[in-house]
Order: sequence, then structure tokens, then C-alpha cells
Amino acid sequence: MADEQISDQTTTEEPVTGKTNGARWYALQVYSGHENKVRTLLEKRLGEKTDPNVLVNQVLVPTQEVMEIKQGKKTKVTKNLYPGYILVEAVMNEETRYFINRISGIIKFLGAGSTPQPLREREVNKVLGRIDEVKEPVEIEEIPFDVGDPVDVVEGPFSDFSGVVEEVYPEKGKVKVTVSLFGRPTSVELDYLQLKKTN
Repeated sequence: MADEQISDQTTTEEPVTGKTNGARWYALQVYSGHENKVRTLLEKRLGEKTDPNVLVNQVLVPTQEVMEIKQGKKTKVTKNLYPGYILVEAVMNEETRYFINRISGIIKFLGAGSTPQPLREREVNKVLGRIDEVKEPVEIEEIPFDVGDPVDVVEGPFSDFSGVVEEVYPEKGKVKVTVSLFGRPTSVELDYLQLKKTN
């Protein structure tokens, strides 16, 4: 997938700042399926670091617990909210950026050009405020969306996002929607009850 730059539009929304040392949240693009391995390796390297100027508060792989029906039985499973991404709360100086970029499995920071861009408060709150929700399965009769329909997300971790229907899965009661995540078009699979057609 081609890389796209985060928008440079002026905003009054301030990046989220850490409580103790002025740290901010950043998104890191990693190899999909290796999110937890990269987090573990990064945390291990942080435990071994000797440079006091490398300042990382925490590393997060956003996940959500959902209920799925498999072979007629309800099963609780944990899914990544944003496959291919992890989040770090850090003070972004040269030492911190160099340290993180050397970790195996990390592709790059998301941001305009070569400068990591802190996430906005709205983006971070959607992650930190919505993880570990448990969703009950629903009986699917008919999905009222077609490919190409513009839709608004009305609940779940992507609430208040807008997008376009990419695929419909009637057998699962799911709809794949393309939304803008961290300035990039990203495909997410949602329950159809989380969506409404854009007026």
C-alpha cells in the first residue's frame, strides 16, 4: 500500500501530553501480524538502554475483546484494533527517535516528511477510551448497505468516523469500510449495526 502523508491542515486540537515528562503519543507503522513481537522487543530494549535521553513512557498495541459465534458457540476473542500499527508515548528528541527506529519490525513513524507527528487528542481518546470493550453477537437478517455507499460510524472504536463501504459480508453481519486513520486510508471490518448511511 502506497504511503500517504498526514494532512498539514491547521487544527486547534492539541496533541495529548504525558502527565509526567511532556511525552506525547505517536503511531508507528510495523509489519502486520508482528505488533506484539515489536512491542515486546521495544520494551526489552528499553529495559536495557543506558542513554538517559531516550524517553519512552509506554508502548501500546490497541486491542478489543469481541464475542464471535463459532460452530454455534459464543467465543471471546482479542483482536487488534489497528493491524500494522503500535502506539508509543514518548518525548520525541533525536535520541528517542533514533532508538525507536533501530528496533527490528518497525517500518517508520507516521508523520509528514521525516518528522514524527504527535497524534491528536481525538485520535488518542478513540484508542485509549475504547479498548477492551466486549461486544455481544447479533442475529443478522439483512445488511442495508451496498459497495460504494458513504457511511458514518455511530458506535465502537471508530465512532464519529466517516467512510465508504468496500465489501459486504452477509454471512458474518460485517461490512468492510475505508476510513481515514492517522491521515491514511485504512480498511476496517465493522458490524453493520455500527454504521448508518451518510445523509
